[in-house]
Amino acid sequence: MGEIAVSSSRENCGRSGAGKHLLQTRKGWERMVGTIVLSAHLEHLMTTLGMTYTELARAMGTSDRTVMRWLADETYPQHDARAKLDELTTLVQRLDESFKTPQGPAMWLRARSGYFGDLAPLDALLSGRIDAVDAALEALDAGVFV
Repeated sequence: MGEIAVSSSRENCGRSGAGKHLLQTRKGWERMVGTIVLSAHLEHLMTTLGMTYTELARAMGTSDRTVMRWLADETYPQHDARAKLDELTTLVQRLDESFKTPQGPAMWLRARSGYFGDLAPLDALLSGRIDAVDAALEALDAGVFV
């Protein structure tokens, strides 16, 4: 994996003032030391998933306004939202590994699938069923036509 940029900045470190160190690779931002800047992470998720902030809010079971505050690094996910964010992050990592092009995950998420009763995986994702999308991706990776 090729390294693209490293950022260490006090201005992007939220309320704590501790420096954040990020390593950008071809697959997105990875933690080096400390925590990742939330807005950059959310932008990566939305880009990979081909989602708007409104769709991200639906997938995470929160409001558009809350996601906008996260994108502005004004507030941070708590409890259930943090768990959903972890699930989405894991899903995006699997999608990045499963598809060879950056457009692949978004195309697959929007394509109708028999696995979802002729709905698209995105429809399941928007109803908060990250687990169902992950299971469909696992089946796809195993060579099962979904």
